[in-house]
Amino acid sequence: MSITRSLDEVIIADVHGSRMPPAAEMLWIPGREFTAGSNGHYPDERPTHRVRVEGFWIDRYPVTNERFARFVAETGYVTFAEIAPTAADYPGALPEMLRPGSLVFTKPFHPVDLGDIRNWWTFMFGADWRHPQGPDSSIDGLAQHPVVHVSYSDVAAYAAWSGQQIPTEAEWELAARGGLEGVEYAWGDELTPNGQFMANTWQGRFPYENLVEDGYEGTSPVDVFPPNGYGVHDMIGNVWEWTSDWYRASRQGAPASCCGPQSALSLQMESCDPCQPAIRIPRKVLKGGSHLCAPNYCRRYRPAARFPQPIDTSTCHVGFRCIVRPSQAVKTPEHA
Repeated sequence: MSITRSLDEVIIADVHGSRMPPAAEMLWIPGREFTAGSNGHYPDERPTHRVRVEGFWIDRYPVTNERFARFVAETGYVTFAEIAPTAADYPGALPEMLRPGSLVFTKPFHPVDLGDIRNWWTFMFGADWRHPQGPDSSIDGLAQHPVVHVSYSDVAAYAAWSGQQIPTEAEWELAARGGLEGVEYAWGDELTPNGQFMANTWQGRFPYENLVEDGYEGTSPVDVFPPNGYGVHDMIGNVWEWTSDWYRASRQGAPASCCGPQSALSLQMESCDPCQPAIRIPRKVLKGGSHLCAPNYCRRYRPAARFPQPIDTSTCHVGFRCIVRPSQAVKTPEHA
């Protein structure tokens, strides 16, 4: 099925498509049943399974620096990365590390051990959404780039202010697929159809060689790559995006307990990293991959792909977008 045909069929078939969106630059995603997940890639994408999602509106683009700046200006909000951690929240942390900051990608100049992420990630003091590469950087000229260095609490605060919601993993994946079924990417089965780059990802050998064949080494403006079949931009690549789902190592539905469905608290605690039992920080599902995803390291530039992100962690390659469910639409300053 072509992308054009998919979009035309959606417009014709779904009567909700004629509704006025609750905010500018939001698009209607028709409710449907689709096959989520993948059996052919990373274990946590398995198994494929049918999911039914009701229709919703979604931001056409990830939230940009410009939009996030308006939120901060109107509310005085201070992001997680701008607040010094406390010893109470991080027992055992070195006192000199209890300073505001965030994770920044630092490209090495030679091949490194891919099993140790410290070879390219640095917790940089003074890195935050206004200073994406560290205290000496700025977002000048990056107004239409996606905001980064936002933790889950930052995303939740923005969504509350804007009268929107954070998408579930299933909602996000449905929107990313653009109406297509059974294909690898959001646009078909070829990563670069006819040689065209469809998303901002890494070309070359990660993490030390980026050929920049798509034109961008870091983040890119949110509208420079083609939209998918629903007209949504940047669902794949550029920056990872937060969802509201607690991470589980399988795509199977949450098991029922003797007292009914698995509780929210149980799901939250199950999301913690089993490899770090002493660090009980819950993790949410990220979707979409980023400009750091490369064929030799992270082939997660696909709708089915997912990644567990601690809710207290922000980085230079994680952003977000919001949705509005019809039953939850409200008028807010962002929508005025």
